[in-house]
Amino acid sequence: MTGIDAAVFRQMCGRFATGVMVVTARDEAGTPIGMTANSFTSVSLEPPLVSVNIDHQAELHGLLIGATHFALNVLASGQESLSRQFAGPRENRFQNVGHRPSPGGDPWLDGALASLDCLRYASFEAGDHTILVGQVVGGTASTGEPLIFYDGRYFGGIR
Repeated sequence: MTGIDAAVFRQMCGRFATGVMVVTARDEAGTPIGMTANSFTSVSLEPPLVSVNIDHQAELHGLLIGATHFALNVLASGQESLSRQFAGPRENRFQNVGHRPSPGGDPWLDGALASLDCLRYASFEAGDHTILVGQVVGGTASTGEPLIFYDGRYFGGIR
């Protein structure tokens, strides 16, 4: 079997609509860190496990992979600007962002549809990404419309 062109592969995968989330943690100094991700899935109910894929080239890769705990914040339809703020290189991604500490101490973003508190369970290298698996130890969920990413664009209010 031959390889596939990266642009074609990206285009094919882009046809799968995903939710958008921000992965948050704290660095060694206790400063909040976070980045946008859309490669999230539930893995197991017993124990409750979730995974998120972190690109090796991501600015926060080392810090997130090295964290003993982290939070996942599922964004609502009106939070596209928040997604963009956490997606690009930026010195203080939390500037003017409402958040509060989770019981585990990681940032939960105001207005998120769900926030999950996770303990690092495992990580696996897979190509140019690391699959980070977390055991969910707490969280919150609210009602609302999700922020969706499809074919390189954001969509909100889809249900």
